[in-house]
Amino acid sequence: MTRRQEKWVRRIGPFVVLFIFLALWQYLAVAERINTFFFSSPVDVFLDFIDLFVSGRIWLHLGITLIESLAGLLIGLSLGVAAAFLFGNFKILNLLFDPIFVAVYGLPKLALGPLFVIWFGLGLKSKIIMSTLLVFFLVFFNAYAGFQDVNVELVNTLKLMGASRIQIVIKVTLPSCVPWIIASLRSGIGASVGGAIMGEYLGTNKGLGFLVQTAGANYDITRVMSVILVMCIMMLILDNIGKLIEKLVLKWRPPVD
Repeated sequence: MTRRQEKWVRRIGPFVVLFIFLALWQYLAVAERINTFFFSSPVDVFLDFIDLFVSGRIWLHLGITLIESLAGLLIGLSLGVAAAFLFGNFKILNLLFDPIFVAVYGLPKLALGPLFVIWFGLGLKSKIIMSTLLVFFLVFFNAYAGFQDVNVELVNTLKLMGASRIQIVIKVTLPSCVPWIIASLRSGIGASVGGAIMGEYLGTNKGLGFLVQTAGANYDITRVMSVILVMCIMMLILDNIGKLIEKLVLKWRPPVD
């Protein structure tokens, strides 16, 4: 496949696959080959999706989830990079805390949800902390790998030339870790949204997770799928913003064929 063909497949292919899937789904619904009570239909989901925005019922819930997600992303990213920097420069921290971090990272985060609700209440705080937790570990392990991947020979050369520790950090360590941190940013976007929605499942009266949970309890499959569609579109927009940031920050890096 030529580069031109690959470019067209990347742009058009997903839409073709999605169209075929939706057409097949709609046909099965109209032909009564599937029970629309359990599976709904693309047309019903689309009409409900439009109604959510026209009626204005979605805006408050969408705004709450975005606030929780973005706050969790920024806090988790900042704490993750800071912790990775400290662990990369002070070996004693790695020896003391690495087993603890690994153990907590391996826990199902949903199991910590009830504790967050008890400690921080049902408001935004517990959702932001859940989102922050998911982002933190993702960013920490990626950024720490970046700090470990710094060119040792270059660092030793700068030391022989009389460079101070701060100069080495600013001129070598941090620039070497930027690609790892940016990769963590894009991965962290999904983790932050997932953490916020996970927190909303545990108890709240606002947010996209609340809408899905309420609709599911009422067996309103159409509403569940239309809110999931909102989540998907929100994720696509946030991911494209992440791609734009990556492109701007890493514009010095040559493209990979």
